[in-house]
Amino acid sequence: MPGTQSPPALLARATAYRLRGRIHFPQDCVGDVVADRDEDFVIFRKMVRDPKEGQPIHPGAEFIVRFQFAALSPNANKRLSLIPAPFIAAQPGFRSKTWMLGNATGMFQGVYEWDTVADAEAYWTSFPLRVMRRRAVPSTVEYEVKAR
Repeated sequence: MPGTQSPPALLARATAYRLRGRIHFPQDCVGDVVADRDEDFVIFRKMVRDPKEGQPIHPGAEFIVRFQFAALSPNANKRLSLIPAPFIAAQPGFRSKTWMLGNATGMFQGVYEWDTVADAEAYWTSFPLRVMRRRAVPSTVEYEVKAR
């Protein structure tokens, strides 16, 4: 569908999801510490989009990205990270995102769940991730896609 990935179309889709009660920000995991490779990450936000009829019950893939922002403090970037949430929630196949901040290095990590591996792989070139990559220190950006 032409135009369905434009920022205005994504914002309209996310608004409709939110109004229908399909987007949630659960608090039960906020503050939890996740050990990942060489760093402990603290969860500071989670967003979930409920599946609609016809979507798989369980996500089929994960997209994990790590990076450091080029400007502003980690606390400022934590607050600003809510701005792209609607553009993320409206991506095809999106199921959830968990935002985390590294205790020792200030690295950010996002763990996303997707319906399919193809959805997860497509996220790398999406509008919200292109914006994030422009704000990140290029040498710090790394990602992986995992089937579940």
